[in-house]
Amino acid sequence: MAENLLADLMGSLLIVAPAAFGIVFAYWLYKKLCKISLFRQSREDDEALLRRMEMADAGEAEADSYQKLRQIYRDIQAGAKAFLAAEYRMCLAFLAVFGVAMIFFVAKVESGWDFKIGTLTAFSFFVGGITSMVSGYIGMMIAVFTNARCTMCATQTPDSLAWKESFNSAFRGGAVMGFALAGLGILVMYFLMCMYVSAFDVAVEAVKLFECIAGFGLGGSAIAMFGRVGGGIYTKAADVGADLAGKVVSGIPEDDPRNPATIADNVGDNVGDVAGMGSDLFGSFAEATCAALVVAAQSGSLIAQGGWAGLMFPVAISGGGILVCLVCSFIATHIQPVKKEVDIEKVLKVQLGATTILLTAVVYILAYIFLPSKFQIQAVSGTVINFTPTKAWGCTIAGLWSGCMIGFITEYYTSHSYKPVREVAQACETGAATNIIYGLALGYKSAILPVTLLSVVVYLSFYLGDMYGVALAALGMLSNLSTCLAIDVYGPICDNAGGIAEMAEMPETVREKTDALDAAGNTTAAIGKGFAIGSACLVGLALFGAFVTRAGLNLASVSLVSPLIFASLIFGAMIPYWFSAMTMKSVGQAANEMVKEVARQFREIPGLLEGTPGHAPPDHAKCIAISTDASLREMIAPAVLVMTTPLLFGIFLGVDAVAGLLAGAISSSIQMAISASNTGGAWDNAKKYVEKGAVVINGVVQRKGSELHKAAVVGDTVGDPLKDTSGPALNIVMKLMAILSLVFADFFRSINDGAGLFDLPRN
Repeated sequence: MAENLLADLMGSLLIVAPAAFGIVFAYWLYKKLCKISLFRQSREDDEALLRRMEMADAGEAEADSYQKLRQIYRDIQAGAKAFLAAEYRMCLAFLAVFGVAMIFFVAKVESGWDFKIGTLTAFSFFVGGITSMVSGYIGMMIAVFTNARCTMCATQTPDSLAWKESFNSAFRGGAVMGFALAGLGILVMYFLMCMYVSAFDVAVEAVKLFECIAGFGLGGSAIAMFGRVGGGIYTKAADVGADLAGKVVSGIPEDDPRNPATIADNVGDNVGDVAGMGSDLFGSFAEATCAALVVAAQSGSLIAQGGWAGLMFPVAISGGGILVCLVCSFIATHIQPVKKEVDIEKVLKVQLGATTILLTAVVYILAYIFLPSKFQIQAVSGTVINFTPTKAWGCTIAGLWSGCMIGFITEYYTSHSYKPVREVAQACETGAATNIIYGLALGYKSAILPVTLLSVVVYLSFYLGDMYGVALAALGMLSNLSTCLAIDVYGPICDNAGGIAEMAEMPETVREKTDALDAAGNTTAAIGKGFAIGSACLVGLALFGAFVTRAGLNLASVSLVSPLIFASLIFGAMIPYWFSAMTMKSVGQAANEMVKEVARQFREIPGLLEGTPGHAPPDHAKCIAISTDASLREMIAPAVLVMTTPLLFGIFLGVDAVAGLLAGAISSSIQMAISASNTGGAWDNAKKYVEKGAVVINGVVQRKGSELHKAAVVGDTVGDPLKDTSGPALNIVMKLMAILSLVFADFFRSINDGAGLFDLPRN
């Protein structure tokens, strides 16, 4: 007894301590960023310098640039806060209404009513939603806080210092979000479980305990749906509208200060690519952990031999990941800092590779610390399989290494350093049509290797540990979450830094550095999206396994020869197309409004388009309002589609139909998400490749303003909603439908013994 208690205490320490270290480290990084002033030297020195420079034209221009930078920074910050405040008000109302409904629906079980389960699940749902909102808010505010500081660092001399400090500021900004989110997620979830232990006897009611905890994953995923869809519509409505009205219609450069939509575009980078991504990956972590816990709780052998510590192994994987990512972060900022442009991508790739290698060893140690030497797991087939720490390690690193490989495969298909994107850029020679054809082909082709890898991982992990193995593979892919988020958020920060430098009309040398950081950021953002999509697939499968386990389904009841299963599978495979159609059309409608508004301002504000000195400033607030209103209005229908479909299937058609629905939706979503994201990423970088002057046709270098560049811009504009709205949001489709089904599994089973209200014949 004393030995088990000591093991449980040690296990708790190995979970709580890394999470706490992660939060403290995030705060330390934030304080490092606070030391970067938006004023040259100090505020007093800067103001004195500006006064001295007023008499000289060149000095006046430079002074004006720094004043503009601070004003742009404040405008972006205000716009981002305004959008999140409006979105989160709607999210809070949703959490309250849906949470109350959950109390009654989840309380309905086969044996009658159990309001303890209903209430605790609803509370978990609310806590998960709030934690997801806090994670998104932290990420967005630190990204906004860092962007102008990254621009300021790029003004330093000599060049080697400018490269180092500007890169470090962007990377640290991303790392603040990565470590804060991972640490906060683990701490909140673990303390929630510790609270619920008093309400259940873990030895005999572990399944009920972790079913209630599954509400935490549902809350996180539901908020992620609003964040991804709402943020995605916002950012692409502004981006597409700004591109069409500026580069295509009026012929002015990207992020030109004359364009009224530029502030909305920069705000969108933060609310979509940062807050949305943060909520998305927080949801993945929470859901994968819930799936592993629910499946593990079915094993009486694990509970008897491993106790609380044995059950907590999935959480320990994430805790170990924080420590590894924390140590490896110093490689980028201290051991191997960026000193020139070519170092940027190399340093970011080393981060991903180093964390993967170290975690391979750390997970092995954790498996032998937390798990008993041998225990049994109930398989979906009804048989019992023997499981060991070595098998657990094998499942986990299969997910870990496949995530790393998917990231690099994604980079190959979306970076202009490699052949596929260069072919797309070259295809612009004959116009936008061939550019789009090549881009679509690239996206479809890019799905082959990632899907093959995921198939191998699913087979291997299922073979070793059934659905518990699949859940561990998902957690393995998410184990270096802190580093992956740091790399991903680095991209939008650099994108904003480049936009600020352009709008503030900073010196050309500054814009060259921010553009180079931004180009590397586009590649890392693509790597992050590949990682997020791959992990979403495994998380969806893990949740599917947990649902099958809780719904009491066996191989016969989920057979493809069943007409109900097959029909549901086909319908489920259609859901991602319906969802994508909604989000794509929403972006198109909002972008249309944006283009008309920008055209109106160019027409009605004298001298704005021409850049006449003394002209009235553009009305940025109006463009921000268009994106905000469109995103809040248009995010509701896709969310309703994803959330009501599994509920309606479970209520009317039963648990068998839900299993078919989930299988179809997951298998279809993964293909669409990869191809859409990579197609859009390839078009974006093909445009940047042209803008670098790297495409030569008949001895003539093609640059901005050429017909070839215009064709590349069209492809980039078409790809924006693919890579930043529909593609990433499909991650949530895979996960949210599955976690909803898991949480409501007992309710579905209570209706005609799982056959639904229609009570159709079952296998």
